[in-house]
Amino acid sequence: MTRFTAACLQMRSTRSVEENITALLAMAEAAVAQGARFLQSPEMSNIVERSRAGLFAAIRPEGEDPMLAAMRDFARRHKVHVHLGSLAVREGEKIANRGFLLGPDGGIVARYDKLHLFDVDLPNGESWRESATYTAGRCAVVAPLAAITPAEQGERNPVLGMGICYDLRFPSLFRALAEAGADILTAPACFTRQTGEAHWVVLQRARAIETGSFMISAAQGGLHEDGRETFGHSILVDPWGRVLAEADDQPGPLLATIDLALVADARIRIPTMRHARAIEVARQGFAEARAAE
Repeated sequence: MTRFTAACLQMRSTRSVEENITALLAMAEAAVAQGARFLQSPEMSNIVERSRAGLFAAIRPEGEDPMLAAMRDFARRHKVHVHLGSLAVREGEKIANRGFLLGPDGGIVARYDKLHLFDVDLPNGESWRESATYTAGRCAVVAPLAAITPAEQGERNPVLGMGICYDLRFPSLFRALAEAGADILTAPACFTRQTGEAHWVVLQRARAIETGSFMISAAQGGLHEDGRETFGHSILVDPWGRVLAEADDQPGPLLATIDLALVADARIRIPTMRHARAIEVARQGFAEARAAE
């Protein structure tokens, strides 16, 4: 099976799209120089901006997005796969939180709009209402990666399952992606520090273990220009739940070797994909409980 080097490009995106393009390209060049053939950026790579007005003023529709254009050119020049974890792109009166898989020819292989929007109130006083600004996606997405190196042209293409940030908390999505053929699952993120410290690593490992898949999740990390603080800790996890590489909260590339033979091995050893059954829930004892009240 295919072996290749993957890189998470951990960012600390600012309010300036141009600055973020420069930072991402520099990290991508460094990762390719170290042998990476699959590169992933975090959620909201092109801008991190809490102000709705500021966000709308800075971003463009997909066809005019300068980071997308720059990374398509990068993928073409280096003949690598680039997974833009997500970009904020204008969609009428709202914004799409959209991930892109770019092929080695610079073409857009797949698009994925974040399904689950982060509408929560956290114990530390942080409040988020993504649904006020963003439009939710409508379906899950899997996409093939063309052969990673020329020597592997005769092998089956690995399949990528696309998620974004808050999607990580919905195991049914990742199960569906694996059942649809995904070998590699993703949740590039802009996790808050509070929730990240509590849940990020354990959720990444859980999604890998539950499905016998790799998890590759690039993250935003550190204190951002708009005042938010993100957890960082970009991570690559193998199908047995072992952490191959984990960052701190500083920007930079994080690399690990992906050996897809481990997917088949994990799914043979613990065949939950074959053993899963449709679940019907029986509501028993409720009438008796009400009668006893």
